[in-house]
Amino acid sequence: MPRILIDPVMCKGCERCVAACPQQILSMSKEINPMGYFPAQIDEQPRCIGCGLCAISCPDCAIKMGLNGTHYKLFEY
Repeated sequence: MPRILIDPVMCKGCERCVAACPQQILSMSKEINPMGYFPAQIDEQPRCIGCGLCAISCPDCAIKMGLNGTHYKLFEY
């Protein structure tokens, strides 16, 4: 099962991961992190397909993917 790991302290709230997620499971938090930004947060972890687009699109490397079991890939037809 894929897991998204977001470091809220490193996230600067650019929203690139939210736009990149094909499952639309990421959103911006309503709480401010210590750097003064609204970090990304996970809405529904079980719907993650493990494509890694959120981690690839993050300019600050605040998102990491953890994979347990099957790794699903996104194919657009």
